[in-house]
Amino acid sequence: MNLHEYQGKEILNSFGVRIQRGIVANSPKEAVDAAKKLTTETGTSWYVVKAQVHAGGRGKGGGVKLAKNLNEVESISDAIIGMMLITPQTSAEGKKVNQVLICEDVYYPGDSEPEEYYMSVLLDRNTGKNMIMYSTEGGMDIETVAEETPHLIFTEEIDPTLGLLPFQGRKIAFNLGLSGTALKEMAKFVSALYTAYIKSDSSMFEINPVLKTSDDKILAVDAKVTLDENALFRHKDYAAMRDLREENPIEVEAKAAGLNYVDLDGNVGCMVNGAGLAMGTMDLIKQAGGDPANFLDVGGTADAQRVEVAFGIILKDPNVKAILVNIFGGIVRCDRVAQGVVDAYKNMGDKINVPIICRLQGTNAVEAKELIDNSGMEIISATEFQEAADKVAEVLDL
Repeated sequence: MNLHEYQGKEILNSFGVRIQRGIVANSPKEAVDAAKKLTTETGTSWYVVKAQVHAGGRGKGGGVKLAKNLNEVESISDAIIGMMLITPQTSAEGKKVNQVLICEDVYYPGDSEPEEYYMSVLLDRNTGKNMIMYSTEGGMDIETVAEETPHLIFTEEIDPTLGLLPFQGRKIAFNLGLSGTALKEMAKFVSALYTAYIKSDSSMFEINPVLKTSDDKILAVDAKVTLDENALFRHKDYAAMRDLREENPIEVEAKAAGLNYVDLDGNVGCMVNGAGLAMGTMDLIKQAGGDPANFLDVGGTADAQRVEVAFGIILKDPNVKAILVNIFGGIVRCDRVAQGVVDAYKNMGDKINVPIICRLQGTNAVEAKELIDNSGMEIISATEFQEAADKVAEVLDL
């Protein structure tokens, strides 16, 4: 589950990670009130107005602006709230900005120049251990740094049974070129960041940039946090942070119906039971010349109501030109699934306006095929996997 910057910072701050302080606002008036409150609490006179959307590269799209007074806070917030923000990580139409974060200015003058670093904490799946990735090139796309100057990216592997050891925090600070107070502050920052990552059951923390201020404080200026959804039952307060406005509405509807659904860009809708079979089905569709329009796993039950909901969700995608139902009857009997498909087809009537290919294999597969063939419905039955894919290619005239 992705979080907004302000939500990620709340989690970081709760574990002792120093952050750039800010207040979220839903309107220009709230933004001005937030700026006034920040001045009272921090003494800042300049403010950073940041669009809150689930996408990186907000600055490149005009979603991060510096305001030098309250009038600019109001005018900039008015321009950003409600805009369709287009960044390298959004679709061509962009994402609507519903709120902004008003932050204190942390790039103030002092004894030294502020410096920006990159830092992330995530699982290295190759080793099964956690990893801190960091670089002196903060504020830039890490992909660009990796491509053009890979020697400037460092990694620190952490054994989850031992946790982050003190020398590792100091090593990270040293590799970033820090010394004295800044080195000590960075070591503390890294330790608190790793603790936050572990105790919040996150799958990724990305801080870009981590800032060394002119007076050697180390703080998170940004925060991209992804939580492990499988652990949300332990964090009811984090689960409440979910912003459904930022998610695909079809995927939200599918989740509410208990379906595992991922929207894709193809033309063949898929209704399958089991993630492995779903992946195999998508591969076969691709080999036949089509493109899967979705990943949809109906799970172990496929009664008429569940199938009808699944059909409805698939057909909300205007790009779908055919639907392939591919069910293996292990626990669930194929004839019951077939009856569910037929009943759903009858209930939906003319809402189904694309060909449906139905391949049922497993327990009572023969009875299921007979039921489909004798239903009078315009459902194309198939027995073998390749046969189903060939029929998809046939109806799409591939």
